[in-house]
Amino acid sequence: MKRDLTETHTGALGRRVVAEAMPSPVELRGQLPGNACTVASVAEGRRMLTEILDRNDPRWVVIVGPCSIHDPVAALDYAQRLRQLAEDVSDTLVLVMRAYFEKPRTTIGWKGLINDPHLDGSCRMGEGMYLARDTLLQLGGLGLPVATEALDLFSMAYLGDLVSWAAIGARTTESQPHREMSSGLPMPVGFKNGTDGNVEVAIHAMGAAARSHTYLGMDEDGRMAILRSSGNPFGHLILRGGGRPNYDAVSIRHAEQTMIRHQVPANIVVDCAHGNSNKQPQRQPLVMMDVVSQIEQGNRSIVGVMIESFLEAGSQAIQPDRDRMKYGCSVTDACIDWHTTEQLVRQAHRRLRPLLAQRFLHTAA
Repeated sequence: MKRDLTETHTGALGRRVVAEAMPSPVELRGQLPGNACTVASVAEGRRMLTEILDRNDPRWVVIVGPCSIHDPVAALDYAQRLRQLAEDVSDTLVLVMRAYFEKPRTTIGWKGLINDPHLDGSCRMGEGMYLARDTLLQLGGLGLPVATEALDLFSMAYLGDLVSWAAIGARTTESQPHREMSSGLPMPVGFKNGTDGNVEVAIHAMGAAARSHTYLGMDEDGRMAILRSSGNPFGHLILRGGGRPNYDAVSIRHAEQTMIRHQVPANIVVDCAHGNSNKQPQRQPLVMMDVVSQIEQGNRSIVGVMIESFLEAGSQAIQPDRDRMKYGCSVTDACIDWHTTEQLVRQAHRRLRPLLAQRFLHTAA
């Protein structure tokens, strides 16, 4: 891909800014158009998720996959395994694959496949966006619904037509531009509680995103434009822990009461990683089974969970020599491995299968 560079100087200190041309969203979609199978997969994923959030489908959502995708080949290997598992548990669970291409950083670090697809600091974002879209097309071709984090305000213009579920992260839930963007996204959006554990910022975000907004953004031709959204009624809360874990029954009840007080739907997804596992991947199964127990005890608000999982357990540092890196192992947060993931999902399926229809009928009544 040709790199068309321009240079400008701004500010009294003459800071150097180099601008590199990007293809527009419509140009990239022209290079990598969605086929009938992928379009149908995305639409069906959105339909299932909105039906679950509306309480018209009694199943449970499991958003599962790598913390981030750094190797599309390994991600597709994982997806092929997940597809078979999804079919086996589809009467009770809707499996949605994590396909995260952007990573927020507290300080510094690798920012994801879009920002730095070669993992070497070259930051060829045009190539990264192309690779991300190509990966989403292949995942959709397998028939899997896909989840991603909407971090950069412009990325969803390039990728959003291939995504069934989006998350707004703990560092950006409080951001007004992200709330405005979410109000115009054509899929359900989960808002994470703040890094300090504050759930009200996410609940405020749900309320804001449910309303119409007028804001600056980018149109399909890559031009700045005034955008007008109609509002997104399918926002929900993601509990990811903060100063302490918040997946326990007391924390869930507090979140429910706060949501009711703010007049937003009491739909909760529990993130089994991050603050809820103290970033110890071996604790993720314990978190998930605790949440399953809450369903068995009558909880109605928890609609699903998130799990960070890859082919191999743990995480690894990025190496200059890629051949020295472990295949299918995360380069960001540590994950549980595929064997543990499959066992965990099947165990949840066995325990929830006899309960969900009854839970749905009770809710509908």
